[in-house]
Amino acid sequence: MEFNHYILVCGGTGCESSKADDIYRNLLKECEAQGVKDSVQVVKTGCFGFCEQGPIVKILPEESFYVQVKPDDARELIAEHIVKGRQVERLLYDQEKTRRLTGIEDIQFYQKQLRVVLRNCGVINPENIDEYIAREGYAALEKAIFEMTPDEVVEELKTSGLRGRGGAGFPTWMKWKFTKQVQEEEKYIVCNADEGDPGAYMDRSTLEGDPHNVLEAMAIAGHTVGAKQGYIYIRAEYPLAINRLNKAIEQALDYGLLGENILGSDFSFNIELRLGAGAFVCGEETALLASVEGERGMPRPRPPFPAVKGLWNKPTVINNVETWANIPVILLRGANWFSNIGTDKSKGTKVFALTGKINNSGLVEVPMGTPLRDIINDIGGGIKDGKAFKAVQTGGPSGGVITSEFLDTPIDYEHLQELGSIMGSGGMIVMDEDDCMVDVAKFYLGFTVDESCGKCAPCRVGGRKLLNILERISKGQGSRQDLQKLKDIGEAMKRAALCGLGQTAPNPILSTMKYFEDEYLEHIDEQYCRAGKCKELVTYTINPENCIGCGICARRCPVNAISGEKRQPHEIDQALCIKCGECYNACKFDAVIVK
Repeated sequence: MEFNHYILVCGGTGCESSKADDIYRNLLKECEAQGVKDSVQVVKTGCFGFCEQGPIVKILPEESFYVQVKPDDARELIAEHIVKGRQVERLLYDQEKTRRLTGIEDIQFYQKQLRVVLRNCGVINPENIDEYIAREGYAALEKAIFEMTPDEVVEELKTSGLRGRGGAGFPTWMKWKFTKQVQEEEKYIVCNADEGDPGAYMDRSTLEGDPHNVLEAMAIAGHTVGAKQGYIYIRAEYPLAINRLNKAIEQALDYGLLGENILGSDFSFNIELRLGAGAFVCGEETALLASVEGERGMPRPRPPFPAVKGLWNKPTVINNVETWANIPVILLRGANWFSNIGTDKSKGTKVFALTGKINNSGLVEVPMGTPLRDIINDIGGGIKDGKAFKAVQTGGPSGGVITSEFLDTPIDYEHLQELGSIMGSGGMIVMDEDDCMVDVAKFYLGFTVDESCGKCAPCRVGGRKLLNILERISKGQGSRQDLQKLKDIGEAMKRAALCGLGQTAPNPILSTMKYFEDEYLEHIDEQYCRAGKCKELVTYTINPENCIGCGICARRCPVNAISGEKRQPHEIDQALCIKCGECYNACKFDAVIVK
């Protein structure tokens, strides 16, 4: 059925938390109430990526890009745009430029992006298999079954240069080849959707917006290596992704694209979900496999590697969501097409969750080799509130910081490693002049200490020792000898820890010490935190010349540390002050001073 207009409503978790579901329902109601329901199709899609501006509503064919839409805006959108043919200018992203849009590519946020993994997100209804099929969905599976041999599929992946997007960047074709070569009756395919980095939501959004893409890729892998069973390991706190995956599996089974004798062939393949409890260590593949088996999620020594002895000691191909999402498009468009994107050693695109002190936070997909400056300034729109850029953390708790002098560095596996960071799964947290690097390192290390499974001493003991030292430094109780201790323990952990969690846990410390040693020395020698983030090194006082005695600061103080008569200068009792900063935030007369 043809429609005059198509209204696409962002249905990702971020927008749904801002009442996108109410927007969707209200649009349906208004279409009926205003007599246009037969000429308009309202579609709930996945994430558009531009999370800073959500909830987003896009209307075709005009390509009108409406942002920060509220449920009450539905009536006006239908009455003005659909009935009268006039754009609702107050809701347009850019009121001048959006009038002449020919696609979202005209918006600066998207101009330097290349959506390969995210090609269907924000475009199709992820809960409708027909819309996926209409965009060449499952055509790659058909090609792999009827037009290619398993060896040809592996060779195509090899030519493409696709590397694992979960962190280490191991060649995807090599994993598949190892598993394919093992002579075993039982083999398994596993999708690692246990996304645990703080601030990361790439895999979640991909599964929410395009679940069939991952199912198709896993079936292709099953046919290639000789596996009949697949598992998607996903954390339980991703309810929307879980719901859409379950619906996608049901639909694929109904269409004969999963299950017995797929597409009438002799190939059978099934997929089940396994829910994780949110343990960060289960992002490590051997810990993940242990959890799928019903055991405690703890890493296992390697070798043997999962490709040879994985799930229930059977050969297992395990890749993360983003890696799987590249497979169908590589088979359809060809390895040469994919290998022409990116750099010599890092092919294709990379999805990042761009967050932190950035104007345009969101989900970003760029060709490998894109300079960091382009991501932060052009796509990200620069630093919030005109503050100065200080650093960007890539790779989450396992990564390191990149400073302004390296903003022109191409983002790929090799260059990030040279700078003391890693690609990781794709977290990218931007920091400004108000961030303290000691505090940043302490935050990430505290996270990894909490998430350590405790199996090996280098991680269990070493991580706690590092955290104790950082806590002393942040309180102004550290010594210069502590800096060498941080380096020595960190290097020992990198060499001796059992899995990637412990091996990479020191990275934020070593990286911040390398580029911001002066801040560490200020904390140690001067008991001074220039960013004012380390509470024990901050003192709040009241300037009597500016204080008018309004009493707002005293009323906001949670421990009654501020006293004074009405219309007389107040004072802060330093013995009672807990340095929460409420007085500073409350004062409108610049009377509270931070030292």
